[in-house]
Amino acid sequence: MTERQTPSGPPPGFDEQLQAWHKAVAGVFARVDRKDVGDVPLDSWKRLVTTTYDGIDVNPLYTRADELPESAEPGSFPYTRAADLKPLETAGWGVRETFTAKGSNTAVLGALTNGTTDLRFDLRDGVDASDLKSALAGVIPELAPLIVDAGAQTAAAAEALFAIADTASDQEAVHLELGAAPLTGFEEGSEVSLEDALELAVAASKRPGDVRALLVDGVAFGNLGAGDAQEIGYSLAVAVEYLRALTGAGLSVDEAVAQISFRLSATDDQFATIAKFRAARQLWARVVEVSGGSTAEDTPFNAVTAPVMFSRRDPWVNMLRCTVAAFGAGVGGATSVEISPFDAAVVGGQPGVSRAFAARIARNTNLLLLEESHLGMVADPAGGSFYVEKFTDELSDVAWSTFTSLESDGGFSAGRDSVFAAIAETYEARRADIAHRRTSITAINEFPNLAEAPLPVEARPHGQSVLRWAADFEELRDRSDDFLAEKGSRPQIALIPLGPLAKHNVRTGFATNLLASGGIEAINPGQVTPGTDEFTKSVSTPVVVLCGADSEYAASGEEAVRAARAAGATEVLVAGSPRPFTEATDSPDGHLTMTINAVEELSRLLDTLGA
Repeated sequence: MTERQTPSGPPPGFDEQLQAWHKAVAGVFARVDRKDVGDVPLDSWKRLVTTTYDGIDVNPLYTRADELPESAEPGSFPYTRAADLKPLETAGWGVRETFTAKGSNTAVLGALTNGTTDLRFDLRDGVDASDLKSALAGVIPELAPLIVDAGAQTAAAAEALFAIADTASDQEAVHLELGAAPLTGFEEGSEVSLEDALELAVAASKRPGDVRALLVDGVAFGNLGAGDAQEIGYSLAVAVEYLRALTGAGLSVDEAVAQISFRLSATDDQFATIAKFRAARQLWARVVEVSGGSTAEDTPFNAVTAPVMFSRRDPWVNMLRCTVAAFGAGVGGATSVEISPFDAAVVGGQPGVSRAFAARIARNTNLLLLEESHLGMVADPAGGSFYVEKFTDELSDVAWSTFTSLESDGGFSAGRDSVFAAIAETYEARRADIAHRRTSITAINEFPNLAEAPLPVEARPHGQSVLRWAADFEELRDRSDDFLAEKGSRPQIALIPLGPLAKHNVRTGFATNLLASGGIEAINPGQVTPGTDEFTKSVSTPVVVLCGADSEYAASGEEAVRAARAAGATEVLVAGSPRPFTEATDSPDGHLTMTINAVEELSRLLDTLGA
């Protein structure tokens, strides 16, 4: 193990600079809170601290005060900074792409010609393992890693891949991943049994080249809503259970390690994704070391853009999410990065979009990062960042605690119920944040595009195998689409803007955005005044929302409530807090604020509107 270098400490004048920053932040909060700056404490910056779902505090600023001892250089144990140092001609990560085997040979050869390096085949939708031979016709097996996700067909798929690998002129250069994941196939019958997987691993260990039978599929935890530390910790627990089973089947520790690969999800939280891959690699190296092995650096840590982050509405935004996720995984040192097509959450793909186009965009996103941004040319480009180093360290601690706690309960299989319960708790916490719009999802609970063409019913995913973050809001949008198909228009709510544009614009914008996230169209007539014909005409829907500044509510809000009801409104809501109406005799029926559970309120409004 390479010795760590001790930090040299902050430079002269550092404390004074940090104090100046604290004062500057206090000054900003003084203006926001309308207080004298002397009444605002210097530790107000702590109000900017956010906490991840793993309980890790993220500061607004990282400085030399957060500096940690320098990690071992890239390619050195425990491989936090990189598993190895590659020559420039092979620098970077593998560009992985998934195909369904039947009839995919043309697409496979085209992908290899245009930059794909790793070929993954999904055999779960009725495609037979025997189709692999035709799918790989013309492919030189020693030049492209071959991966399968075959579920119950894993043994048959392995036999087909072995036959293809036997044709290689350099069999030592062959890389196969058979994808057996018996412990993370949470749907009954979806995976090969552990006994069959072990038999396959023993056979694979005797073959030339790098042939790995078992997959530690962290994405399966991510799809249920796991946090980053949970995904790492539970993946380690699965890997250790595989190690024990493999050595129990007669393999040495290093032979067992050589049968394992990891797959982790990469989200659009770029720093969390960078830290995830660094932490996972480091902790696995520690596990292998304690187990008596010496080849942890060879274990692949493959990334896939997290299925949970994909939105079905305005799926073009997924291109941005995938770019950030791939960036994070690549910078974090992933062995390969698979970017799913941007419309992966739409059953059958986005209407009017060819599969070739969607695949090309995904592939080219990887290539832009590798070939134009040259990210692969630098080993661990985030290394030395105070934030990334500290985040990696803290994430490692939490993930290790998650792993060891599960181990103390008897390991993964014995503690499955506690695993699912812990993940469910994290999922519900994130779900609540999204519902309350504390967590923003572009095009879903922020900046939704209500004008986009409705998706056909058959394009909606069935079941809950992936607990996507956008699902609750998208269910509301589905109700709106069904209403539109039946009635010829979307559910509508009229806005009642009070005061001039400068005073009502913020809240009319807020209300329009909020309602649109639930599929409700806001009708904005422009400024109206209670007691006028224009006001009466503006009450064009049973539910209306008053929009204005607090000062306008104090001056004419109560009168507007009475006038709206007199004009036929059955429910009068106000965009803003109840404060201006605390002493009103005629109070509104409710308030739309930044803190409401938007999913619950929008669902209620859709019920009221008959959608």
